[in-house]
Amino acid sequence: MNLQLKRPIIFFDLETTGVDTSKDRIVEISMVKVGVDGTKQVKTRRINPEMPIPAEATAVHGITDDDVRDEPTFRQIAKSLAQFIEGCDFGGFNSNRFDLPVLVEEFMRAGVEVDFKRRKFVDVQNIFHKKEQRTLVAAYKFYCDKDLENAHSAEADTLATYEVLEAQIERYGDIGTTVEELAEFSTHGESVDFAGRIALNDKGEEIFTFGKYKGQRVEDVFRREPSYYSWMMDGDFPLYTKKVITEIRLRIK
Repeated sequence: MNLQLKRPIIFFDLETTGVDTSKDRIVEISMVKVGVDGTKQVKTRRINPEMPIPAEATAVHGITDDDVRDEPTFRQIAKSLAQFIEGCDFGGFNSNRFDLPVLVEEFMRAGVEVDFKRRKFVDVQNIFHKKEQRTLVAAYKFYCDKDLENAHSAEADTLATYEVLEAQIERYGDIGTTVEELAEFSTHGESVDFAGRIALNDKGEEIFTFGKYKGQRVEDVFRREPSYYSWMMDGDFPLYTKKVITEIRLRIK
């Protein structure tokens, strides 16, 4: 195994009702837990999103309302899922920008506390884009010389992502082999809130990455304009983003 692990890593992929990380819900989740000895545990299951699945989403992953009608909700499996991922780092394809924020939101809705702050996140797509600029299907063909069957099936995509990372480590000598090195290489910028609305500047201070205060320190904005905090809390922002800004606001007080 090319990947060097200090603790298990979870490769995961989600199929969802849409692409809004704050509103859309999971309809299928697949996780491959890779142990430090290279052993793999695969868990895949469909989830009732408690909302209709739009036709455009079904067109991508093929999962309909009937397919998930009798499946458990995320709230019902959240505790067992949290136990499965306990103490693990994470890997995925475009996971830092989409899958991870969605997963965090689902846990927060379910009221299950999962500490993601001490985890490392390896985004295989970011490594691929920095090196080759292609899609997962092309990546699988390029790195593994295989055709990806059942693309947009969570399990097929998850297993392919793990194989691609193994091939990337072997091909590129400068991206590292440990999760820490790969996470650093595959992260565009250090986000504080997973959704990328709050990031860290060169001094390690939280700054806004959007809107009229883009690039400004969150603390400075909240001190100068307390109503901006209220606007964000009332707005259509992810729950985890609201948790982050609340922690900053309390820290100021």
